[in-house]
Amino acid sequence: MNHQAISIRPFIGARNFEISCSFYRDLGFQQTVLTANMSLFTSGQFGFYLQDAYVKDWVDNTMVFMEVKDVSHFWKELVDLDLESKYENIKLTPIRILEWGRECFVHDPSGILWHFGEFTKAE
Repeated sequence: MNHQAISIRPFIGARNFEISCSFYRDLGFQQTVLTANMSLFTSGQFGFYLQDAYVKDWVDNTMVFMEVKDVSHFWKELVDLDLESKYENIKLTPIRILEWGRECFVHDPSGILWHFGEFTKAE
């Protein structure tokens, strides 16, 4: 099967929709309001849907991986945002070096775990 995919956009939930919208805008995503309870957040050609819907088991088990060009640069900008002082329940975890590359982590205001990673380049 040849999908000829153009994009993939996961749906994620929010415990407090307005706070989560603000968080993702601060994180650098562009918001497009689709309805009163759903927005599309994009970065370049990539995006996800944020819903005003919260199911604890669903949100607690949601993880999103976003590949970035330079995780060190990303981490510095992330720390400079000072998100932990602006939002409750935010957790930042510094860069870890793994066999496949490097990544850092962010828990959003609802508890969704974001992985921001950079793959090791083949030499």
